[in-house]
Amino acid sequence: MAVIVMEEADLERLLDKVVSRAIEAYAVQVPSSLPPVLSRTQFMELLDISAPKASEVMKRPDFPVNREFGNPRIPTGLLLRWIDSHTDWVEQNAGEEFKVRRNYATG
Repeated sequence: MAVIVMEEADLERLLDKVVSRAIEAYAVQVPSSLPPVLSRTQFMELLDISAPKASEVMKRPDFPVNREFGNPRIPTGLLLRWIDSHTDWVEQNAGEEFKVRRNYATG
């Protein structure tokens, strides 16, 4: 087994670099115009979907919804990641207003 000896300051710099890279790799940037957590109504408005469609998607086991706050809440960053990985679903189910906003935001 190899043993590595290093100064505490060097170890701290190494750990800072590793943690920063991990955060950059896995963090989802939430636009400042969106709240960090969406209510059901905000979710429906953002995607331009109906209440029945919102209920349907929120029941999916792979959908990022948190029910611990009394009412369902959707973490915006996780929603954006979910949208990226389920683009076909979004194309088939989201309203035209959402698609226009998304196309405008992405250029």
